[in-house]
Amino acid sequence: MSSDNPENLQRELAAEIRALQTAVDSFDYAAAERLGVNRTDLHCLDVLMQRESAAPSELGAALNLTTGSVTALLDRLDRLGYITRSPDPADRRRSVVRPTDKAVKAAEEIFGPLAQDGFRQVARYSVDELALLLDFFRTSRELQERHTERIRR
Repeated sequence: MSSDNPENLQRELAAEIRALQTAVDSFDYAAAERLGVNRTDLHCLDVLMQRESAAPSELGAALNLTTGSVTALLDRLDRLGYITRSPDPADRRRSVVRPTDKAVKAAEEIFGPLAQDGFRQVARYSVDELALLLDFFRTSRELQERHTERIRR
């Protein structure tokens, strides 16, 4: 650390957060490029991997896309073999979108080594330090979400 001065440390932390955001953005761009998709398609695949399945309307809400945009996105991902669409067993008027084994395997190849390195990196922290980091990232995410809503209004 460059200084014990709180204001200097806060500025340094802010600079590192911006640098991290840029690095994550660059990684996501490279991942999308490797998969042959655009960034919105990559975000959709991430949502599907987290949820395991979703209705197109849920994806539209999560991605802030119109119905037509979701349809075009799903058509692209379907052509690439990254998703399946099937009728919802509970309501046959709806469909359910799921990632394919091909998508899961590709995501594991791209993101798996990053996750493994990340787990090794955080293993050096104590339980109290991990709790502090978790609090920081959770409140930072909530801050970003609040300000995203603010600028959308």
